[in-house]
Amino acid sequence: MNSDPLAWETLDREVAYTCPGFDVVNDDVRLPDGTETDFDYLSEPASVCILPFDPDGNVVCIEEWRQAVSRVNRGLPVGSVEPDDDDLEMAARRELTEETGYEADSVEPLVTVEPANGIADAVLHFFVARGCQPTAQQQLDFNESIRVDPTSFERLHEAVADGEIRDGRTVLAVSYYLLSGGEHPS
Repeated sequence: MNSDPLAWETLDREVAYTCPGFDVVNDDVRLPDGTETDFDYLSEPASVCILPFDPDGNVVCIEEWRQAVSRVNRGLPVGSVEPDDDDLEMAARRELTEETGYEADSVEPLVTVEPANGIADAVLHFFVARGCQPTAQQQLDFNESIRVDPTSFERLHEAVADGEIRDGRTVLAVSYYLLSGGEHPS
């Protein structure tokens, strides 16, 4: 039990709805003032997001149909950590290859965030991959429609800054990369 005076006490938990990729969880909770209520949130497996650079310094972006917003989204490879992944770097390498057909010479962690912890328990691990080359075949899931779209980091950064790219994971990856001292590759 958490001893912080702001902590809520979970009295009961049940999965209200489940589908491939996520669950909706309903918690019965007691608030710090003693009030009992319920709280619903989205529960999903941890994910990896890869900022992949090819040997020329271009970013291996993807374009993918996103049903929730009814449009093609330009962004970065992202995928769930699977139970048989030995570590997060392995998951990042697997997702990069599955979604793009590219394989990386090196993969290093960038940052880990909880992108929407007011409504979800999602944890997103960001990685920078370097030396990415198209040496494999895409292995898309049944519900993925993806095309690979390599672009310069400068163009990607401009698209994020201009609001042209609205994908939060891509915005976070580019922002954290620049905040960590990453530069526009030449």
